[in-house]
Amino acid sequence: MLDMKLIRNDFEKAAELLKKRGVDKEEIARLKEIDERRRKLIQKSEKLKSKRNEVSKEIAEKKRNNESADDVIQSMQEVSKEIKQIDKELEKAEKETWDISTGLPNFPHESVPVGETEEDNEEVSRWGDALISRPGDEPKPHWDLGEDLGILDFARGAKVAQSRFLYYLGAGARLERALYNFMLDVQTKEHGYTEVITPYIVNDESMFATGQFPKFKEDVYELENENLTLIPTAEVPLTNFYRDEILNEADLPKYFTAMSPSFRSEAGSAGRDTRGLIRLHQFHKVELVKFAKPEESYDELEKMTRDAETILEKLELPYRRVVLSTGDMGFAAAKTYDIEVWMPAQNTYREISSCSNTEDFQARRGMIRFRREENNRIEYAHTLNGSGLAVGRAFAAILENYQQADGSIKIPDVLVPYMDGMEYITAEK
Repeated sequence: MLDMKLIRNDFEKAAELLKKRGVDKEEIARLKEIDERRRKLIQKSEKLKSKRNEVSKEIAEKKRNNESADDVIQSMQEVSKEIKQIDKELEKAEKETWDISTGLPNFPHESVPVGETEEDNEEVSRWGDALISRPGDEPKPHWDLGEDLGILDFARGAKVAQSRFLYYLGAGARLERALYNFMLDVQTKEHGYTEVITPYIVNDESMFATGQFPKFKEDVYELENENLTLIPTAEVPLTNFYRDEILNEADLPKYFTAMSPSFRSEAGSAGRDTRGLIRLHQFHKVELVKFAKPEESYDELEKMTRDAETILEKLELPYRRVVLSTGDMGFAAAKTYDIEVWMPAQNTYREISSCSNTEDFQARRGMIRFRREENNRIEYAHTLNGSGLAVGRAFAAILENYQQADGSIKIPDVLVPYMDGMEYITAEK
């Protein structure tokens, strides 16, 4: 949620920042107008309630003195009636303010390129370009490789659930497990994250805090007649760990990581990536979440992005880093780096991780705060999140980048110990 003080005190700056996110100035002006009306109503209501308290004392005094209080009682009734009307108007103004403010995206950081689509994203760096030609001239897509080897079964996944669900079988299931165990080991042993096993179902308050609700309800799976939703990412339960709490400054930064299933309806993605592991309704992901002091959060974003990139380098998978434009960033993000892995069969890079600094946007929604040591002042923490990595997409990238001429898949060296010494995946008998 945005800081209303900036909208009140520097409207032009706020409007300019939100214009970069595609928000019309008229909408911000309407929010400012309603907020001003709301604050005036609060002041008027408080004055009348103070007057009513004074009148109540006057009535009590008259009764103690056996004096008639009829005129004063009549006056108080008029005041009470006016208060009731003002409070009704105030409730409406507060709802309008809430509806607009909770639907506004985060302000973009000054370093974010301005644009409308992913075409306006800017490449920052590449790694492993020399590896791109490894699979040969006509690499097979991962879905064909997986089915030919008998380690992926999309047809039975669709039969048992629906399209975009699948079974991992044999060495395929083993490779998926090897990947997320490897990722967790690197993030905990080398990068200092605390491993967490989170709830996989969260309440509406948690979904609101991270920015999924109320704007993006169509993207998730809600439990009917329950205040509960299947998590779209472990970012939600991890970030909400400190919801409605005040940390000590010395506790920051905090690093959490979790492997979890992620459930997404993929609303609006009809016809996109209908084959393979890129866009599923259920997939595993190793999530990274940080809580940081405001002055340190952008250094922490760079570290988090490197933490994710390290996984790809250890797997020897070519990738590039891009900074997302204002039009392609997520709702809660102030700045996002996407890490895109090379997919030979598609002859392109595909997103495998997004690392974002949301600054205090989520913290305001979730009341995640910390206390400064020098002055005891309470401030909002900055929250960051990223994938370290999307496991299914890493699986797909390994199949495509490590495919051999005979149709087998070479296991990346760092994963061989996690596969009990298996060096190649060959067709299941």
